[in-house]
Amino acid sequence: MQSAESPEPLRDPAAPPRSPSPVPERFMVSKGVLRFDRFMTYVILFGGIGIIAAVFGIFVFIGSVIWPLFQSPTLTPLRELPLATSGTTLVGLDERSELPYSYDGSADLHFHSGSSNVSQPLGLESGTQITFWRQDRLNDRILLGTQDGRVGFVDISFTAKQSSPKAPRSVTGSLKLAPWLALNNPAPVESLDYASQGERKLFGAIVNAPEGPKLLVVGQRQKKGLMGAGKLEATPPEDLTPLLAGARPIRVLLPGTADAIVVQTQTNELLYLFRAPSGWEVRQQIKPFADIATDITVMDFLYGDVSLVLGDSKGNVRILSLNVPPGSDRRLFAETQRLQPLDAPIRYFVASRRNKSFVVAGDTQCALCYATTGTVRSVLDLPYTVRSLCLDAKAEHLGIVDSDGTLHLNTVHDPHPEAGWRTFFGKIWYEGYSEPRWEWQSTGGTDDFEPKLSLVPLIIGSIKGTLYAMLFAVPIALLAAIYTSQFLSASVKRIVKPAMEIMASLPSVVLGFLAALWLAPLIETKVPSILLLIVSIPLSAMIAGSIWIRVPLHQRNRLPRGAEFWLLAPLMAALGYLAWLSGPALESLLFVAKLPDGSQIADFRLWWPQFTGLPYDQRNCLVVGFMMGFAVIPVIFTIAEDALSNVPPALTSAAEALGASRWQVVRTVVLPIASAGIFSALMIGLGRAVGETMIVVMATGNTPVVDAAGRLLFGDPGLGGGLFPLADHWNIFSGMRTLSANIAVELPEAAQGSTHYRTLFLGAFALFLMTFVLNTAAELLRQRLREKFKIV
Repeated sequence: MQSAESPEPLRDPAAPPRSPSPVPERFMVSKGVLRFDRFMTYVILFGGIGIIAAVFGIFVFIGSVIWPLFQSPTLTPLRELPLATSGTTLVGLDERSELPYSYDGSADLHFHSGSSNVSQPLGLESGTQITFWRQDRLNDRILLGTQDGRVGFVDISFTAKQSSPKAPRSVTGSLKLAPWLALNNPAPVESLDYASQGERKLFGAIVNAPEGPKLLVVGQRQKKGLMGAGKLEATPPEDLTPLLAGARPIRVLLPGTADAIVVQTQTNELLYLFRAPSGWEVRQQIKPFADIATDITVMDFLYGDVSLVLGDSKGNVRILSLNVPPGSDRRLFAETQRLQPLDAPIRYFVASRRNKSFVVAGDTQCALCYATTGTVRSVLDLPYTVRSLCLDAKAEHLGIVDSDGTLHLNTVHDPHPEAGWRTFFGKIWYEGYSEPRWEWQSTGGTDDFEPKLSLVPLIIGSIKGTLYAMLFAVPIALLAAIYTSQFLSASVKRIVKPAMEIMASLPSVVLGFLAALWLAPLIETKVPSILLLIVSIPLSAMIAGSIWIRVPLHQRNRLPRGAEFWLLAPLMAALGYLAWLSGPALESLLFVAKLPDGSQIADFRLWWPQFTGLPYDQRNCLVVGFMMGFAVIPVIFTIAEDALSNVPPALTSAAEALGASRWQVVRTVVLPIASAGIFSALMIGLGRAVGETMIVVMATGNTPVVDAAGRLLFGDPGLGGGLFPLADHWNIFSGMRTLSANIAVELPEAAQGSTHYRTLFLGAFALFLMTFVLNTAAELLRQRLREKFKIV
């Protein structure tokens, strides 16, 4: 019998090729579809290029904001003014450096406008001889000491006039001499300083008496009443020379609090005298350059009168700051910074009136420095010999007087002296602190506050918050995804997965609100119950599993797939509820704290600090871990469940046909094939946790602190005290602040272009780098997993 289809006859190779059969019209693509396809191809191409350009544009913008933080200061010559003064002349500048002035100890003060010099009398009495004069640190004021043992000062004020907005400004100066105060010792004044603190005003002076130099103080009090400030009343002079124990004083300084004196002696020692309720006392005696045996050539306070700058005859500069040492209740001076030395002896010094910047100079060298970071920001070699220094009130102009009496006026451009790598990532010894620290405190309550801009506490806060959120979310989300995709019945799965996806849409601010006002107060007194829940829930699952596997196989097979859920859920709920109720009993048994009166109380909040030496805050990392984990769980669950569900059924069926149990199928087949998708879910969840803002702001107390975790990560591995020193590294009951929360809280209040503003952008850049490095490493690992477990 012949086949229904006869074979096709062989084709002659020499025959011409057949023309292709025409394509049916129904399979033809219309020209409109082709044009639209071509259009969308270009749209997608340009869209991708636009996204890349936008990312690079963001980089450029952030870089332009951050870059000025790391620029060196510049000094630009502005003009030169011939003063024709002697080497001991004091030179000062007005606020805009438009009308410099000089004083040489005579009866007149000279204003220099460039085209002409104007001399104004101080208003001294006939025969008054000035033996000492110096510039006040904070005001346009010159302190004066006389030959006959009197002290006083003259205030300088400036008036600017401008006939029209385009007309040049005309600045004039005026003087006001304050009443003299007698030291009751008619000897020449050799050193003098003045301090004013509200109603209390104080002069400190060294006079060259016939029997030797004496340290004298005389004060004034100004009582305030309903009608305002009253009349100044002089207090009796006091002789503090006996407190010096025979040391010869040569220089005296008074801090702005007007309750202390710093005296330099001829032997290069410093004596710190303090006015206690019982009278003046010597609190400290220190020799700053004892290790190198040099002479102190410069000594003065920085802005704020808390830190002393000392220069010596070998070009060394050191800074001493007041702080309370551990175990003491008194503020004492301690060396906090050693700056890079100059090549010549330090002879001149001037401090800024706005921040901790200062300028020191030798004969032909000048250095711009910043005290808080202990850095020499710029060193200038000068073609002339320096005889005096001056800064205007804004520290925008530096005046240098040479040996010929010429004032070289320079424009100083250093808008961010407090910035630098050490500021942002290194330990800084701030004023008033007993040790160097990482600290973030961008604002303060007084003008002399120095901003503390270390990013380390914020980085540590971001790491801790992410760690605890992932520690809570990953086990729950992954196990739930595995169970839902492989074990749960389809009818329940149709309810569970949409519910989890809806959870992902909850606003962060709502979760943060719940964490702050509901969860944090609830957890504060229920930590023992939480501990029991952590133990009881896995234990209940293990008990349910052990019960289920003991059920005969033929009876289990009668039940539909996933029916074990109805055994697991009630048991877990019952044991969890029982554990929650048992928390107070566990607290009474294990967490008993001692009260100051010797009695005992069962309170975990009091027990934790006593037992570990670590703080306990209501809004802490535990609250953040729970609530931020609640926000991350839906993200990880949804993506991981999709990856697990998309494993080809043929592979799982083949494994089951070979006799593998359901768990063996999951462990050996499903998890390896879905590992790339699971890893992607973890990385997306990690990105959600790192960038979270509102939950952290509302639930942690928003306090930038560095515990031992930060000290360990950033090169300070001291374990600290307490019974469990390792626990100090990751105290789960302390607050924190993250980079993202810090940006959200402080950026709206930061002045545009300020150091604070730019530092917040640096924090944003650090946050981006963290996520970029993590995502890059995760993508590389995901690709390896994908190649390793791909289905051929």
